Amino acid sequence: MFGQDIGIDLGTASVLVYVKGKGIVLNEPSVVAMDNSSNKLLAVGYEAQRMLGRTPGNIVAVRPLRDGVISDYQMTERMLKYFINKVVKRGFFKPRIIICVPSGVTEVEERAVIDAAIQAGASRAYLIEEPIAAAIGVGIDIGKPCGCMVVDIGGGTTDVAVISLGSIVVSRSIKTAGDKFDEAIIRYIRKKYNVLIGERTAEEMKVKVGCVFPKPTEETMEIRGRSLVTGLPQTIVMTSTEILEAFEETANQIVDAVKFVLEKTPPELVCDISESGMIMTGGGAMIWGMDKLLEQETGISCIVVDNAVERVAMGTGKALENIAMLQSNSIAKRK
Repeated sequence: MFGQDIGIDLGTASVLVYVKGKGIVLNEPSVVAMDNSSNKLLAVGYEAQRMLGRTPGNIVAVRPLRDGVISDYQMTERMLKYFINKVVKRGFFKPRIIICVPSGVTEVEERAVIDAAIQAGASRAYLIEEPIAAAIGVGIDIGKPCGCMVVDIGGGTTDVAVISLGSIVVSRSIKTAGDKFDEAIIRYIRKKYNVLIGERTAEEMKVKVGCVFPKPTEETMEIRGRSLVTGLPQTIVMTSTEILEAFEETANQIVDAVKFVLEKTPPELVCDISESGMIMTGGGAMIWGMDKLLEQETGISCIVVDNAVERVAMGTGKALENIAMLQSNSIAKRK
């Protein structure tokens, strides 16, 4: 069997794998569970995610990527190898892999991603920047002399970029995204109610009642946590207004990043963007009111695309159609 071409959206929160000719074949959380005593891999993806915060002393469930970059190289390599083996049939030829990375990564961080892919079984590894992958995934012809603006809010990073003639003109990558919203909820509840909740509960609240712009009707959600005063379980009811207050600082950091990019963008491209609007992708873009907040602050219309979570992976897969372009414009390494 000849080697397959694979596109991977190696995200802080989840990993999406695109196989050429098949589309997106895998979408699982980027979580790994290991047995410390035997160094054995116990679970990856959904199974490992269920173990977060529920493991005994000898088992550790971790997320090997933080803020869009590799924080645990060995775990990332083993996770990649597991996912690649899950979607690719074993054959004589190793697959070529393209992986998307935030626009602000350093050369050292880029090299770490490439090395992890090679060690996981790739014959050759390419990198593509997330805003470009997102634009391709949405269906924008990035080769035209016309400016388009992409705001990709993932789990670990938010990438804001203006693209024209196939390249990024101005960009800003900040380590403020979906995870920071979860942390904001945890901090707010701890400070206001003296109750400690877990990451999964915070994420559930973000999805169900979270907002960064006032909702027309108040929504509530009942949650359970551990009281820091008594140490016993405690139930509280959170409102969408409270979560709006908790999210304010984090949301403003994303707004500031968008404004920074607009300020640095050439006037002709700003005119293009004001006509076409900003394209929003990533799971964080689906937080209620994110598009309304950016529209209010910038005066430019915002479009949250359908299947926002999958657009970067889809763009990574479409980029596989033009390997020659990747070889000339991206970092490539062969084992």
